[in-house]
Amino acid sequence: MMIRKSTLGQRSTVARLIAAIEHRKLTIFAHIDHAEHARQAELELPPINVVVFGNPHAGTPLMAADPRVGLDLPLRMLVWEDGPGLAFVGHHDPRELAGEYDLAEQKETLDRMAELLDAISAEAAGS
Repeated sequence: MMIRKSTLGQRSTVARLIAAIEHRKLTIFAHIDHAEHARQAELELPPINVVVFGNPHAGTPLMAADPRVGLDLPLRMLVWEDGPGLAFVGHHDPRELAGEYDLAEQKETLDRMAELLDAISAEAAGS
């Protein structure tokens, strides 16, 4: 997992993550607030959010090459709090998908995805 420490709190980091994704005109498919779901079940959990997003122009050729990659797409990023005011942004390196699936010929797309996630996580973390 690629992890970046945020210079901001967890909520601000999530807001910046969503803004960075929207600025790039990517589709947000889901925003999961694990802590809120835990509260609804009368359980406690520190703030943990997952944002699921992507672009069909990038993901579709990968799934056409190997449909099994649909289990790992669309892309997702995690923002969690590890103590008051201490937040982190994490994501998997999409280049690792080439080892799990038949995507050797999709290296350029996976490289671009990795660069995109790095840029988005930096923007979200305020670094």
